[in-house]
Amino acid sequence: MADSAKNPAEYYPQALNGNGFHGGDHESLRSLVEEEKRRKRIKWAVYIAAFSVFQVMVILVFALVVMKVRSPKFRVGELQIQTLDTNRAAPSFDMRFVAPIRIKNTNFGPYKFDASTVNFTYGGVVVGQAVIPGSKANFKSTKKINVEVSLSSRALSGANSGLEAELSKGVITLGSHGKMNGKVTMMLVMKKKKSAEMNCNMEIEVASRTVKSLECK
Repeated sequence: MADSAKNPAEYYPQALNGNGFHGGDHESLRSLVEEEKRRKRIKWAVYIAAFSVFQVMVILVFALVVMKVRSPKFRVGELQIQTLDTNRAAPSFDMRFVAPIRIKNTNFGPYKFDASTVNFTYGGVVVGQAVIPGSKANFKSTKKINVEVSLSSRALSGANSGLEAELSKGVITLGSHGKMNGKVTMMLVMKKKKSAEMNCNMEIEVASRTVKSLECK
């Protein structure tokens, strides 16, 4: 009988709440829920930060690579010599050939260029010219233009000991120089002026009528 008079709390030290959980369990559950919310907030913050960094990197790559405007390359390829007449007694030469002109555009936008002139020289003296018509080199592509050229040493004044020495060796050294002006169009609206220059030297072998060497800067 004495036992039945004891306080029930001695047998149930933790009272149940209205949901059937002990008070301590309820607090633990709340802590777990709050911790889970905190982890989600941290996770979202990390995602947002990573996305922001990714956007910055994309913008930088776009600005430094895609939107960067470079000068096109203006070159002459190996000549296709059609006729070549030389005279060693009175050092002179006359030559006709097809010059393959190449305009390489490495930009992410088309390069529209004006008409220009390429001078072919011997010993620094212009002995012939090629006229390049205005046109367009598409983005990341090379525009190919073949032009017919006639050269003559008649432009050389008086005796040219250099030509006499070269003809005795069976070679003719020529230079090609030119400048091209134009504009690169980016994103269909932004236009940037860019010029391209040609500065090439070549050595022609007289006997075979072929280009022995070709070097462009």
